[in-house]
Amino acid sequence: MASVDVTVRGAGAFGLSVAWACVQRGASVRVVDPHGVGAGSSGGVVGALAPHVPENWNPKKQFQLESLLMAQAFWDGVTEAGGTSPGYGRTGRLQPLADAAAVDLARARGEGAADLWRGQATWRVIDAAEAGDFAPHSPTGLLIHDTLTGRLHPRQSCDALAAALRARGVEICTDAPDQGAVIWAAGWQGLLDLNDALGRKIGDGVKGQAALLKFEARDAPQLFVGGLHLVPHADGTLAIGSTSERDFDDPTGVDAQCDSLIARAIEAVPALADAPVIARWAGVRPRARSRAPLLGAWPGRDGHFVANGGFKIGFGMAPKAAFAMADLVLEGRDTIPEGFGFSAL
Repeated sequence: MASVDVTVRGAGAFGLSVAWACVQRGASVRVVDPHGVGAGSSGGVVGALAPHVPENWNPKKQFQLESLLMAQAFWDGVTEAGGTSPGYGRTGRLQPLADAAAVDLARARGEGAADLWRGQATWRVIDAAEAGDFAPHSPTGLLIHDTLTGRLHPRQSCDALAAALRARGVEICTDAPDQGAVIWAAGWQGLLDLNDALGRKIGDGVKGQAALLKFEARDAPQLFVGGLHLVPHADGTLAIGSTSERDFDDPTGVDAQCDSLIARAIEAVPALADAPVIARWAGVRPRARSRAPLLGAWPGRDGHFVANGGFKIGFGMAPKAAFAMADLVLEGRDTIPEGFGFSAL
């Protein structure tokens, strides 16, 4: 077995993206995951790359902004290298506004976006008539439209990253010894292992259920309505998600909560009533105690690093997180916000 510079343990969004960033720096990389590519929450169906609201700015929000803005180039490079599409598109997002107070807040946030997003994306209040056929009902007749939100298909994105890595000679296997620097991107079970190893609460898992419908709206913005994400994908499907379950017995079991998601989506967008449900999905997302991604050196374990805790924003954070981890692991440069490290927990 050939020697490698970096062993990545975990073949989900963070693990594969970090591996890709390291390969682009010229490192020899091996990815190890006993369950295969996209086997955990990264193999889901939703893929909403939604920004934080443009107010009360902080390093976490700035990091996410930069990651969302670099996503097009990141995923274009992955597609070119591996020949497989992640279904990425910066298609924007619509959100209904319930009352006058919500309208005033949305307009204030639009002013914040003009400053904080520096003209690279917009957040504005529009008349619902401007939104086209695929739009939610709004009590005020007004919607928020932002142009920063993107979408991708999570499972397809993992497959695209794996194809790009293999095209660059990276072995992706189910078992191999640690060699070189070791990056742990092992999902929610990896966070539980960190709890045990460090003797304190680092993070845990939050289960989510989602559904996938056959519905053609691939060029439409995604919708955020009543806490639901409705995400039209490039392959003519539409994802609805998701639940947030802190207590669960079956990590991958689908139950009546998923049916409720579908019913709520149809109530919000009646055009979905006749759309066939082609898949129901459930998985557990890794959530660090800080609610920010957990990126950095493993305390007290020389040569070992952690990239975990993507939770609901993992795919959106992945491009920037990947290159920040490559900076740290390969060059010893720490460009990661302080709030993403172990000291924040």
